[in-house]
Amino acid sequence: MTIRITATSGIAALAVAGLAAVTACSSSTSSTAASPTTSAATSASASATSASSNPLSGGSSSGSVVVGSANFPENEVLAEVYALALQAKGVKVTTKLNIGAREAYYPQIEKGTISIIPEYNGTLLTVEVDPKSTAKTTEQVDTELAAKLPSTLTVLNPASAQDSDSITVTAATAAKYHLKSIADLKPYASSMVLGGPPEFKTRTDGIAGLKDTYGLTFKSFDPLDTSGPITLSALTSGKVQAADVFTTTPQIVTDKLVSLADPKFNFAAQNVIPLVYKPALTPTISSTLNEISAKLTTAALLQMDNAVITQKANYTTVAQGFLQSIGMG
Repeated sequence: MTIRITATSGIAALAVAGLAAVTACSSSTSSTAASPTTSAATSASASATSASSNPLSGGSSSGSVVVGSANFPENEVLAEVYALALQAKGVKVTTKLNIGAREAYYPQIEKGTISIIPEYNGTLLTVEVDPKSTAKTTEQVDTELAAKLPSTLTVLNPASAQDSDSITVTAATAAKYHLKSIADLKPYASSMVLGGPPEFKTRTDGIAGLKDTYGLTFKSFDPLDTSGPITLSALTSGKVQAADVFTTTPQIVTDKLVSLADPKFNFAAQNVIPLVYKPALTPTISSTLNEISAKLTTAALLQMDNAVITQKANYTTVAQGFLQSIGMG
C-alpha cells in the first residue's frame, strides 16, 4: 500500500530452526482476523500497564510502551518485530494488535493510549496529516511529516522497505525485455496491456502519471481489482503483460513476479516508519527502532508477509526469525 527475493528459505527457515522455545500464538491469515500477542508481551503485561491505561506510568529507565497495529497481517507482524526487539532491550511492552484501520488507531496514538505503531509514511502524510501534500520522495514525505505532525507525535527513521504500488511483470517478461525499472518499459509499452484497479485509469499516478513521468503509452488498459486475485491471474495467464501490484504481495514470490523499480517516484514513497507518541520516547526506544529500520528491506518484509499469509506461519516466530537474521534476535 510495499525488488523481491525468495521467501520460503529465508525468514521461515530461521524461524523454524532457531525458535523452538518461542511460545506459539494463534496466527492470522486474513486482514480481519485477530492477531496473536507475543508470549513475551503477555508475560510483560503483568508488570506493564494495560493498553487502556496510561502507557507511561511505572516505566523503567528504558521506557514502558504499548505497541499497536492495524488490522492486516503485514502491520501486525511488524508490530511483533518492534515489540520483541524493545523487550530484548529492557523496555516494558504491552501489545494492542489488530486495532482496525487508520481512523481507529490514529486517535489512540495521538492521545497516548498507543505509544508506537508501524506506519507507512506516504499514506500517513496524505490521509491524516496533509491531504493536499504532493510530496513524492522519501525525503520529501518525511520532511513534511516532521513539520506537520501533531505536537504529541513524531516519526523515527524510515526503513527502505516499502509497501507501495508498483508496475509488476512476470519473471519471463522481465527476462525477455531486460526489465529492471519502469523506465525500461518505454520501447515495449505500446504492445502491452496494462492491468489494475478501475480507478488507475484516472489516478494522477496511474495511466496519466506513467505517461508524464516515464513517457509510457500502453496498448490498452484492462480494469481489474486492487492487487488481488483477478489482477494476479490476468498477469500470470498473459491476459495483461504488466499490472499495478503492491510491492509486498506474497504472490510476487509464489508466482515468480518482478516489481519494477520506480526511480522517478511516479508512486509516492510508502516507507515503513515508526510512528511514536512523543512522551513515550526514550533513547533506547529510538535507537532500537532505528536499528530495525536500517535493516528492514522490502525483500525481507515480503518474506515475512509470505510466511504469515501464504504459509500461515506463527507471527511471533516469523518476527523473531527476522530479528535473528539481522543480528537483533
